[in-house]
Amino acid sequence: MVDLLDDVGWSRLFHAVGPAHDTPRHLAALLGGDDRALVDGYSHLWSTTLRLEGKVWPATAPTALLVAELLNHLLSASDDPSLPDAMLAYLYAVGVAADLGDRAAEIRARVEDRTQELQAWTDDYLSADADGRSRMWQDGTGLGELVLDQATLACFDLMPTFLRQTLPHLASERVARRTCAAAAVAALARHPSASAQRPVLLERFASMARASESPYELATLLVAMGHLGGDTRFWLSHPNAGVRGCAALAPGLAGHDTAERVLLRLAQSPRAFSQSFGDMAPPLQFQFEPYQGLLRKWSVS
Repeated sequence: MVDLLDDVGWSRLFHAVGPAHDTPRHLAALLGGDDRALVDGYSHLWSTTLRLEGKVWPATAPTALLVAELLNHLLSASDDPSLPDAMLAYLYAVGVAADLGDRAAEIRARVEDRTQELQAWTDDYLSADADGRSRMWQDGTGLGELVLDQATLACFDLMPTFLRQTLPHLASERVARRTCAAAAVAALARHPSASAQRPVLLERFASMARASESPYELATLLVAMGHLGGDTRFWLSHPNAGVRGCAALAPGLAGHDTAERVLLRLAQSPRAFSQSFGDMAPPLQFQFEPYQGLLRKWSVS
């Protein structure tokens, strides 16, 4: 793992607070026995290598690649079973941020046309102080935003790799890990290269959903199915309000009479949705913009 950390040119990358030379130390801390360093590493991962709005920095792609490697190391090295779950959740967040769809080709063309300019802008950014870096985002060239597009494209290109590394965790005996894995797989399988895998994944999600005894896991699987174009109608009559709501929010059920009625009832009693998961927050996938939009729609109905 240390060798992999050393293989990355961190000095030529940046994150939320500047040059990313501190990122390998924080990632290594996730494998160490120092509790304070572990907390700092976990905080760095979520607050520094990802942007506040869930987008990415140039340091995100190599960080995510190492997080994917961390998964297997943490299963044997960590006493905290929730840490691998958190790594899966991180890969889910990266998958959401990197879901470029049809825009990938256009972004790639723009990036490739200005590669030297983007590297020069990055070099200047890395050598500037905090005030200088702040001014560079307002320099009128648009190069900063294009550097971030380049970073997103790097994550997009790694999505098939992340998908392969998250798939085995769908078979975990831990409900929380299966749940985080399902969210990550659904996000990463949005990559065009995974189109042929989606029918098999949908069958697997449906099988897992039928066998699930956890409303939280079931709701997560239904959101995952909906996001990949699956059919969630069977669960529209589930006794749990949160499960019904997640089934009804599938984009493919827009305009479906029963789904519309389920959402209308939840809009009339929104607490029923959150309370249906007990002490747990709603599924990770509610960060997906399609679901945010649907929730906003029904919350004002």
